[in-house]
Amino acid sequence: MAEEKPNAPARAQYANRRSASPHPAGVHQVTEFQDPGYTIVGNHLTQHRSLSGLAIGLAAYIQSLPEGAPVDIRTLARRFPEGRGRIAAALRELEAHGYLERVRRRTDDGRMVTLTLSYNNPAATRARRARESAEEAKRRAAVAPPPAAPTPASRTPARAPAPAPERPHARPEPPPPPPEPRTRARHTPAAALLANLRYEDPRLLLSVRDIHRLTPAVAAWLERGASPEAVRNALTTGLPATLRHPAALLTHRLTELLPPPPPSTARAAPIRPAPLQTCDGCDRAFRAPAPGRCRDCRDCRDCRDCRHPAAERGAA
Repeated sequence: MAEEKPNAPARAQYANRRSASPHPAGVHQVTEFQDPGYTIVGNHLTQHRSLSGLAIGLAAYIQSLPEGAPVDIRTLARRFPEGRGRIAAALRELEAHGYLERVRRRTDDGRMVTLTLSYNNPAATRARRARESAEEAKRRAAVAPPPAAPTPASRTPARAPAPAPERPHARPEPPPPPPEPRTRARHTPAAALLANLRYEDPRLLLSVRDIHRLTPAVAAWLERGASPEAVRNALTTGLPATLRHPAALLTHRLTELLPPPPPSTARAAPIRPAPLQTCDGCDRAFRAPAPGRCRDCRDCRDCRDCRHPAAERGAA
């Protein structure tokens, strides 16, 4: 057994690591400093084993574009020498592996547009969404009241339910009135507005249950004359840096910032004059709700004998 020398220098301090071949082959990286204006692309994309070279190149190109740049098949075909068929196939590859998502959404004015979402790290995005969903489930479980513990049958004997007292001539309670048609018509754009908030801020991704719960509150804003753009600005402006419960924040803002109802513009019903009647004493026309004598005949003493000077002058 050789003698151990703990003070011997390590090999890595004096010699560089060399290839076993006398003429090393392969890629050699020549790295230079770059001015601002570059894109960071992960190795999980550039070294993806299932994506084609065209798909990897398109993904890197799309990630380098600014927000709102067009990335449809026709625009990409004008940019690259490949045809539309190959570019469409490469985009489908990116969609299948989670690097791209194309969503059809309806704007506030009723037009259908295509929104392209580019993910630079799909695995990290899926893990973050799963973590947020788990935190939301824990929060709901903590808020919900615990279920009542069942009573052991050995301690408390089961009792038959007492019969309900009979009420003579009991009338069933009427069902609640259905919502007004105008309010129900507001629910569709309100739900679409809530579902599209995630495009304004990815943290505002709401579940179906939260959208159904918040839709009546947004419909109330629309009923009071607020435009969809005003509602969107009220819900997305000034969000905190750390947003853990987006549904709770939206509920607070919809309740506290609710605008007042618009002033009533209903006009008072016009007052119609009384119909024309013929006086029984002088045969003159006058307005009154019912037939009878005019004011002059009611004040005149000669009308007691059903004769009026005006009537005699008219007959003469």
